[in-house]
Amino acid sequence: MNTIRILEIKKSVYENNDLEADKLRADLKQRKTFLINLMSSPGSGKTSSVLRIAEKLKDAYKIGVMEADIDSAVDAQTVADAGIPVIQIHTGGMCHLDAEMTRQGADSPEMQGLDFVILENVGNLVCPAEFDTGASKNMMILSVPEGDDKPLKYPLMFSKVDLLLINKIDTISLFDFDFDAVEARVRKRNPGIKIMKVSAKTGEGFDEVAAWFRTEIDAWNTTVCASPS
Repeated sequence: MNTIRILEIKKSVYENNDLEADKLRADLKQRKTFLINLMSSPGSGKTSSVLRIAEKLKDAYKIGVMEADIDSAVDAQTVADAGIPVIQIHTGGMCHLDAEMTRQGADSPEMQGLDFVILENVGNLVCPAEFDTGASKNMMILSVPEGDDKPLKYPLMFSKVDLLLINKIDTISLFDFDFDAVEARVRKRNPGIKIMKVSAKTGEGFDEVAAWFRTEIDAWNTTVCASPS
């Protein structure tokens, strides 16, 4: 079993998070590192989806993962066991990452020289949506068992992301979940969002996800720095 190095984050150094996020984004652009901020509820399938994405793109890009949790290194160990460079970030009790916390992870030796870094944010649908991490783009996962009412209950989260994965579609026969209702509710607040149906268990839908990332990463490397939508 590989040993995971853990960063214990006690507090953010900077008060102006948006300014620091823009600085980090510019630094990452100079490094040609595309950073995706992945958000969702606990248990939605973030880590399983990360592994699927990494498997699809490993031949095209050097990929790393930053795992953020209040405690433990369970998910980071899963990623490390798959042979992917990873760093575990402990938030010191906070329910989100901000730009300075993200920078501490991005500046770690494990995250240097990479083309594509996935930041798996702390699992909840409230706090992470309120803080710009300095990522190139934002994405989230909504799993079928969570229900189709989540865009109504957590509108800010759904309005902040560029890509929404609806995961666990292999369980659709077991739950009362309306895909059309979710899309209508999300697009009302976020018309330009990309929505994809996937199953991290079976791998269904991840070819389309990988294609989206290829387009976004290539665009990131050829355009000027801009804040994520």
